Amino acid sequence: MPIENIYEQLRRDEGVRKFPYRDTVGKLTIGVGRNLNGKGLTDEEIEHLFRNDIGELILEAQSRLPWFTALDGVRQGVILNMAFNMGFAGLEKFPKFLMAVAQGQWETAADEMRDSEWAQQVGDRAVRLEEQMRTGAWV
Repeated sequence: MPIENIYEQLRRDEGVRKFPYRDTVGKLTIGVGRNLNGKGLTDEEIEHLFRNDIGELILEAQSRLPWFTALDGVRQGVILNMAFNMGFAGLEKFPKFLMAVAQGQWETAADEMRDSEWAQQVGDRAVRLEEQMRTGAWV
């Protein structure tokens, strides 16, 4: 069987959707007819999506934060973790934090994290990331 023919046929018949939708019988679906209710994602697919998301996040950090690449890996990790959690639009609502990080003022940056509404919302995550920012060590 020519496999490309079935690919083409299913793309035509199922459609290609980048965002989840409910199919005609109400099942949550994405891509080319992937039934998320019944099949979900494999571990490999989850890992693939996750690594793609992180790769895109790193590129965005390098583009939006010119000082990002000069940070040590631990503090880059803090920025990436926060951006993954709230997006860059959310991260940019922390101008004092970002300024402190850009200037290498780790204590000030950590204090800004601790004193935010975000820290109240994410609990232990914020405590760990604040410690990473202060110490430069993975927590």
